[in-house]
Amino acid sequence: MNINPFQTAIILNFNELIDYAAGGVVSKQVMKAEKGNVTLFAFDAGQGLSEHSAPFDALVQVTDGTAEITIGGKPFQLKSGDSIIMPANIAHALKATTAFKMILTMIRA
Repeated sequence: MNINPFQTAIILNFNELIDYAAGGVVSKQVMKAEKGNVTLFAFDAGQGLSEHSAPFDALVQVTDGTAEITIGGKPFQLKSGDSIIMPANIAHALKATTAFKMILTMIRA
C-alpha cells in the first residue's frame, strides 16, 4: 500500500504499511507535528537500537512479534499487543527477540 504519510481521514493498518528487511531495521514516519510524531518500525530478529535517551516521553506499541526493551537498566519482555512508556531522560535500548513491528509515539512537552 503506497500512502502519503501525512494523509488524514483514511483507515490505516500499520502492520501493512511497513515490511521487514532481512537483517535490518525499517522505519516510516506517518505523522509529524511540532509537539510530537508517530513512526512505524520493523526490526528483523536480533536487530535493535543501542542505549540512548531522549528529552521527551515515548510510547511503544508492539503490533507484531516480540522484543526486549530495557529502560533504566531494567529489561521488559513485550509481545504483540503490549505497550510501554519510555520516560524522558532515562536511558533505554531495544532488541528484537523475534522479527517485530512497533508504533513509536513521541510527545514533546
